[in-house]
This record gives sequence, C-alpha cells and structure tokens, in this order.
Amino acid sequence: MGRSRRTIPEELLLLALDPATGTTAQPQSLDLGLAGAQLVELALAGRIAPDGDRIAVVMARPTGDPTLDSALELLRRRGSPVRAVHWIGGPRLGLRQTYLTHLERCGMVHAVAGQMCGVLPTTRYQATESAISREIRSRLDNAIRTGVPPDPRTAALAALAHAVGLGKHLYPGNEGRSSRSRLRDLIRHDPMGGLVAHAVMDVQNGAAAQPRRAQAAAGGAVRQPAARATANASGTPGQSRHGHGRMARVGAR
Repeated sequence: MGRSRRTIPEELLLLALDPATGTTAQPQSLDLGLAGAQLVELALAGRIAPDGDRIAVVMARPTGDPTLDSALELLRRRGSPVRAVHWIGGPRLGLRQTYLTHLERCGMVHAVAGQMCGVLPTTRYQATESAISREIRSRLDNAIRTGVPPDPRTAALAALAHAVGLGKHLYPGNEGRSSRSRLRDLIRHDPMGGLVAHAVMDVQNGAAAQPRRAQAAAGGAVRQPAARATANASGTPGQSRHGHGRMARVGAR
C-alpha cells in the first residue's frame, strides 16, 4: 500500500484535528473510531472481510502500512473471526497518539510543544497542508449536499465521523442539525463502514460487555475455549472482560 492514498484512520484523525487549538475533538471516542477505521481500511485492502457481526482475516500479507499491519497481525493471531464490537472495545487507549505520531512522521502534521498553566508540558498538532483537510471535508460536504451516494471510502469515513460524535464538531449548532442528520444517513452506503460504525456506538453504549454479563447471570462463569483463553493471556485486544468494561465506560463519558 503506497502513500499516494491516505488511509481512513488518517483522514478521520485529520477531520477531528481542530486547526485553531491543535487538539482533537471527541478524544475519548476517537480511539474507538480509529480502531474501527483500521478494520474498514483492511477490508478495502482485501485483508479482512465481515462474517456476520465478526471480522475474519482472508489474506495475511502485509499492506506496507505499519499501523495497519500491526492490527492485521493481531487479528491473524486470533486464529478465528472476532466480533467487531469486541475488537473495537479492546484496549485501544493510545491509538490516537500512535496515529498522531504516524502523521507527524509522514509530514501531514507537526508537533508544537507548550505548557498548560505554565507548568505541565503539552503537545499540540497542526496540519502541515490545510488543503488536505479541506479536501477531506469537501468530500463529506458534497455527499451531504448532493445526496449522491458517495464512494465506499467517503461513506465509511462519514459513518465513523458520526459514530464518534464528530458531527457536532463539523456541523455545529442548530444550523448544522440537518447536515448532522444527513451525515448519519450516509452510514447505509457502505456495509463494512456501517458494521464498524454501529460497533463503535455499541461499545460506547456498553454493549460489548452485555453478552458476557447475560451469560454470567444465566449460568455463572462461562468457560472460555482454549484458544480464546490463550489470547487473553497474551493480551490480544478484544478479549478481556475488564478491558471491555473500561473502554465502554471511557467511551460513554
């Protein structure tokens, strides 16, 4: 995968980056959205495919993008399809910083060091080429304004932007209400983007932990299959019940 095309995680992060403050909107849910965006990008690259509400690896060959390949390898190690809601609800804290650092290496943003209250060190990020952010935003605006079905990449980006709550950042106030509604409606134009976006919203609503809570209530502790227990011990994302609960609570704040 060359650098001639920006990935959906990169575009989602650039959309969330506030040019005035150098910070990202919806930081708590953005980690979830970036994890979901990785799945969409891997699906578009032919590496994974939906299997009901699960994600299956269909080609393990690396894409050439280190951040995507890291996610692909983790999925491959699972050995069996994983529910999208469990993958996204896994330990995703820090993914936003990983992508900010990635964008800095690629020259899309530059870091600006500063201090909070004159004491605490902070880092803000500014886009190096505002034309890139304008082009991304223009694609969403055109899809919203014209009503013409967008291409799969734009549809998936719109679905994820809605899922993490960027609608109120991109189209604020009462005057942006109809645009936010149309942004939400774009979710139907890409099946994979829709699956992932709904999984992101489910995690924020705490749905990732509900099936296991229901199982425990019905019959006590449920014995895990050996492969899944091994994945837990190795720290593979999306399998720790406590990790799910933490991410669900973080995303819902």
